[in-house]
Amino acid sequence: MKVRNGLVIALTVAFAFGISACSSSDSTESASGSCEKADLVTVADGVLTIATGEPAYYPWVIDDAPESGEGFEAAVAYAVATQLGFSNDEVKWVRTTFDSAVTPGEKNFDFNLQQFSITEERKAAVDFSSPYYTAPQAIVSFKGSKIDGKSSIADLKDAKLGAAVGTTSLDAIESQLGLKASVFNDNAAGVSALKNQQIDGLVVDLPTAFYLAGVEVENGIIVGQLSASGTGDQFGLLLTKGSALTSCVSAAVDAITADGTLASITDTWLATNTGSPVLKP
Repeated sequence: MKVRNGLVIALTVAFAFGISACSSSDSTESASGSCEKADLVTVADGVLTIATGEPAYYPWVIDDAPESGEGFEAAVAYAVATQLGFSNDEVKWVRTTFDSAVTPGEKNFDFNLQQFSITEERKAAVDFSSPYYTAPQAIVSFKGSKIDGKSSIADLKDAKLGAAVGTTSLDAIESQLGLKASVFNDNAAGVSALKNQQIDGLVVDLPTAFYLAGVEVENGIIVGQLSASGTGDQFGLLLTKGSALTSCVSAAVDAITADGTLASITDTWLATNTGSPVLKP
């Protein structure tokens, strides 16, 4: 099957300027130097194996069924697969934890997407594609909580905030807010603690915050979002360190960005920043 023109163009432009098609990794291109489907080295021959979390949440995946293509990350995954020459029935889904995905070692997937923020520390252990989404962090709480109505970081100095282990949300609590965080195994555990009022607020990326405040948490609110500090929190597709696929996957992300596919997916599945003010210093 022939790779779409957008992917070929993206690679041609990158090489014309003497740079790798992968903007977020030092990895090389596919073993043959080609991004044609027949030349791609995948975990399973003729199949693109994609991983996500278990469970996977709205708006990233609808009804925990990534194979449906419904939800932002599910749709992105299939758009990338199409650029690489794989039909929907040539895509296989597997599940991983967040922590196991970001640790070094061989993986049982070709790429993984579950809101992995691209950081220098993680790039030492895994590869990332070009970013497919940039998101600020936000604080979810409930009406009548200790932090309901707070509008500045200074107002949160006595707040008890939590986040999932290994996430940039956890880093944000410590680095941007200067607080010691309550750490949870995943967002589901954090939501449970928030519902039981064991914490005042849970820090997550903004699209997840809209969902939690509107659906999961009774009388949920978004207290505010943290400053994106320029580029914001960038999500990338995660691959094994040194994967031969990294440059081709990056080029596919670049192609769906350039042709407007990614913007259309974003408009369809992700909420806007309306109703979530940036917290003042």
